[in-house]
Amino acid sequence: MGSLTDFLKRFDYVFVFLLLEILAIVFITQNSYYQGSKIVKVGNAIAGRCYGTVASVVDYFGLRKENELLAAENAELRARLASSYISYDRRQFEQNDTVYRQRYGYTTAQVVKNSWSQQNNYIMINKGRAHGIHPDMAVISPQGIVGVVVNTTANFSTVMPVLHSNSRNSVKVKRTNTNGSLIWQGGDFRYATVVDIPTTYKLYKDDTIVTSGMANDFPEGIMVGYVDGLSTARGSGFYNVKVRLATEFTKLDHVYIINNRFKSEQDELMAVTQKSN
Repeated sequence: MGSLTDFLKRFDYVFVFLLLEILAIVFITQNSYYQGSKIVKVGNAIAGRCYGTVASVVDYFGLRKENELLAAENAELRARLASSYISYDRRQFEQNDTVYRQRYGYTTAQVVKNSWSQQNNYIMINKGRAHGIHPDMAVISPQGIVGVVVNTTANFSTVMPVLHSNSRNSVKVKRTNTNGSLIWQGGDFRYATVVDIPTTYKLYKDDTIVTSGMANDFPEGIMVGYVDGLSTARGSGFYNVKVRLATEFTKLDHVYIINNRFKSEQDELMAVTQKSN
């Protein structure tokens, strides 16, 4: 209390001055229409700017929640796409009945850690075993392919992105339906390389590259990127295709984790087939 009293005594002349200024403004506003309107106009402008700033700050902090809601809604919509289902034709006598079983499920997650400048990059997301996430699940962004889950804890998972020297994903040229493999040889995070496409197929700059669906992780048709350049090793018979990636890895925020509900069955069948050979 003593400190407050000392402060008021020390700056009493300042407070008196401010009080007199306020009273002068009030008297001018009440007794002079022109000057009063100018003062009110300035006051409204200042108040408007203050309210605008406050509203901008509130909107900014509300964006994260809004993004989470939009990501969850998008995940639900992706799960309803026809490409997420397998159809079965049941024919008995003259009655045709087509039944659809969902193949792919989608879970939204937020990126909590990300790297893109190393030879072997990793991404951490805020979903784990408690949310039904396990290794080998595919991960995509709203723009396209991201990578594959490699490790999980109860509440977090790490993802091996396309930007990793051990990453290899089955892709195809959308225009020709020609299959190849997407790899990353380091360097610029904006580009990757597609190999194993025969030179017998004509490719053009800006041809679209998408996932092939031949692996058991990514659905067919997920955006990968666009052809940016071509080269051919002498005598190899295959292209080295420089691909401009659709996903902006430096701006990753929300991603979608894809659950192939038939993956275990497919992997088991393939293991049995390979063993029998």
